[in-house]
Amino acid sequence: MLQDEIKKAVDVMRQGGVILYPTDTVWGIGCDATNPEAVKRVYEIKRRDDSKALICLVDSDARLSRYVRNVADVTWDMIEMSDKPLTIIFDQAVGLAPNLLAEDGSIGMRITKEEFSKELCFRFQKPIVSTSANISGEPTAQTFDEISDEIKNAVDYVVKYNRQCKEKHKPSSIIKIDANGKFQIIRE
Repeated sequence: MLQDEIKKAVDVMRQGGVILYPTDTVWGIGCDATNPEAVKRVYEIKRRDDSKALICLVDSDARLSRYVRNVADVTWDMIEMSDKPLTIIFDQAVGLAPNLLAEDGSIGMRITKEEFSKELCFRFQKPIVSTSANISGEPTAQTFDEISDEIKNAVDYVVKYNRQCKEKHKPSSIIKIDANGKFQIIRE
């Protein structure tokens, strides 16, 4: 079941589609983070201003390093020591869709450790957009059942895995780190 769901989700994203999937935090709306048209659709589904950057999930340190220039050494320690999901905003992204980035060229990325999203990122071999499955400005859905039908109907594929989970999840912590290792806590 898990591998079938991952294969379907990967196929949809490779064709430029948008998925709804479980992550290491809340359910996410996702797509190929290198495809500007797919990223544009995510903004449209969320009714979100594209000047507000989205974040990406990756499966490993190596993949993160391919899409960020100048990762400060302290970054790896912070990732390793974090006991909850940690999104890090990096100054210089490379190889990602331009409309995914903040106006200053920065990007928020997270190495996911959750089984489904980690395997999905590994099989896809590129970063995957991960933004909360809600209309911009509305409360974040904590479980699959709380996601609006509008969101569910707007995506190309809704992953079946983990829909029944009722455990409440929170968004990740967010830290901004520059190339020199100076950091700022954005959200705890």
